[in-house]
Amino acid sequence: MSDRTCPWWLGHAIDNPLRRLINDPDKILSPYVRNGMRTADLGCGRGMFSLAMTKLVGEGGLVYSVDLQPEMLDALRKRAEKAGVIDRIRLVPADPDNIRITDPVDFVLAFWMVHEVKDKRKFFDQVAVVLKQGGLFLIAEPKMHVSSSEFRDTLDIAQKAGYAVMDHPSIRISWAAVLQKK
Repeated sequence: MSDRTCPWWLGHAIDNPLRRLINDPDKILSPYVRNGMRTADLGCGRGMFSLAMTKLVGEGGLVYSVDLQPEMLDALRKRAEKAGVIDRIRLVPADPDNIRITDPVDFVLAFWMVHEVKDKRKFFDQVAVVLKQGGLFLIAEPKMHVSSSEFRDTLDIAQKAGYAVMDHPSIRISWAAVLQKK
């Protein structure tokens, strides 16, 4: 874990009913995630978005839930078992320099985590390896931690890594962009 990573013990503060009212996972994800898709939730934390993705991908789909912190993945495992969707989730322990996904995916989410990445170009390159041609990559960054110019710099890095900016969806208290792999 790097000094930029949100500590696991703040997981309850980040993933709570009030947060879901502000950033409704179903509303944010439903334009992009469909039944049968393979998706990835990078920096999944306790799984607020991963669990929502399991409903959207359905029984024929799969969600790769990736996090640096085993405590976050353990919490997600328990929540997925309780919700009866553990069979649709692959828990992936990442390293600070490796997302550790090798299977191709249709959609990737990085919600409030790219600002924690040390080498953004390497990160975007790793995602490009697993994202299918034409696949979508939704990035959202918190306005309280990331300035407008920092977000534009992140998008510049993404474009240099081979992504096209397709849209800027409105997500509360966030800068957001939908990228497509060229």
